[in-house]
Amino acid sequence: MLSAICYLLFAIRQRALSELSRSLPDPFLLAKNVKPVEYRSKFLLRMTKSLLRALLLGAASGIALLTGCTTTETTSTSGTFPGNYTAVAYKPKDPSAVRVKVSLENEMVYVMEGDRPLLVTPCTIGIAGKSTPTGSYHVTGKEKDKRSASYGFWAKDSQVIAGESGRAPGGGYHYVGYPMPYWVEFKPEYGFHAGAVWPVPHSHGCIRLHPNVAPKFFALVHDGTPITISRSQPEDATVGKNVARPKDYTWKDPAASLLTTGPSSHSFPEPQGTILVSQ
Repeated sequence: MLSAICYLLFAIRQRALSELSRSLPDPFLLAKNVKPVEYRSKFLLRMTKSLLRALLLGAASGIALLTGCTTTETTSTSGTFPGNYTAVAYKPKDPSAVRVKVSLENEMVYVMEGDRPLLVTPCTIGIAGKSTPTGSYHVTGKEKDKRSASYGFWAKDSQVIAGESGRAPGGGYHYVGYPMPYWVEFKPEYGFHAGAVWPVPHSHGCIRLHPNVAPKFFALVHDGTPITISRSQPEDATVGKNVARPKDYTWKDPAASLLTTGPSSHSFPEPQGTILVSQ
């Protein structure tokens, strides 16, 4: 009974996150967590019936046992993104043997050297209709301080408004692309970059890595590194089975001044400690 209740609550959480992802307008999908009151209200109205049905079911199954449930996690919304999530990355013995494998179902990136995992980290993939492409690719370029050419901000003096390029909210504004630091391209307009890692598809097709992990991925790959993107990977059942995921995806954005001025890699704090660990 307990496992059934836990599964029920996990399903409610995943449904809510999925509905939230669909409820936000395009510019906010990339900006990750901007949730104006009007969009949040629509989301809450849409979820009311589903949540009531699920809660009634849970009550009938024994809601008194909820304090023992360990399959759901509480996400704090009081911090400023990013939090202190990190993952260890190991220095390759032969950089030419490094390859990247991406599992869309597990939303996980595996950087491998033969059978040796160098970095295993969760990622965010594309939403329906703007999905992350599958197939075999290779790294075609790297750019530490890339910004989006499509989504970002319109700035005027001290005023900053989220929006799309080519759609100025008025006169006197200039466009600043949303920061996409540690960009690793594998296909025109598609690449890996730092950003919020949601537990549901939430990008326009790019693969987002946590800002504390993206510099490590950036250091591991080079032009020509093979990349395979599939629905699943064999590593899902082994090294990717119980990987902890970031919980800071709903935290508030850094200050607008950090997101719109200077190199895009300065939008987030530099990772602490050694980038690649010797093993």
